[in-house]
Amino acid sequence: MEKIILLVLLVMPISLWAQSSDLGNWLIYFGDKKVNKNWNWHHEVQYRNFNMIGDVDQLLLRTGFGYNLSENNNNIHLGYAYIYNEELPKDPKAKSTFEENRIYQQFITRQLFDRFAIQHRYRFEQRFFENDFKLRFRYFLSMNVALNQLKMTDNTIYLSAYNEIFMNTKSEKFDRNRVYAGLGYRFNPKVRTELGVLNQSTANFSRNQLNIISFFNF
Repeated sequence: MEKIILLVLLVMPISLWAQSSDLGNWLIYFGDKKVNKNWNWHHEVQYRNFNMIGDVDQLLLRTGFGYNLSENNNNIHLGYAYIYNEELPKDPKAKSTFEENRIYQQFITRQLFDRFAIQHRYRFEQRFFENDFKLRFRYFLSMNVALNQLKMTDNTIYLSAYNEIFMNTKSEKFDRNRVYAGLGYRFNPKVRTELGVLNQSTANFSRNQLNIISFFNF
């Protein structure tokens, strides 16, 4: 069963790339380094395409340090993110680019119930543009459900789902919403991977993106 899941994770993206589709693609790496009992260093790279490959939407680089208030359950975090953006107008020749720098603070709390793993994340962002400054709140709720084990352990196939809502501090409070569902495989406590589809919607548009995600703890 595990080999079949891994084959699906590898073949599905290739088959989708071969088709002409409006489906976007996000390649995502999350890394966490345990510095000591209380401190951890987080780093991530997200490469986002408008279409399946080669048409850049965003390149996001994020890093920060977290402190555990309790072992594996409650973590406060301070970080920085750099985002390179390309806007895709109706005329591709008119594409424009801009950069964003962010400072953010967040609180994460986790609960484990047998085969269920739940996470809440509360994030506050200060966003710096060339000629603008914005504030944004984000609330993220996720759940992983082990399928072939009684809990999340080695060689576990699991379902993954989350919803994240973004709120501005200006007159138009709603910024965007993200809903995700995917299938994951946990090789061991240090490595897992997921393949899923994310729907991102704002007041003006709604799009789907294929997400290929890797997680490393070391």
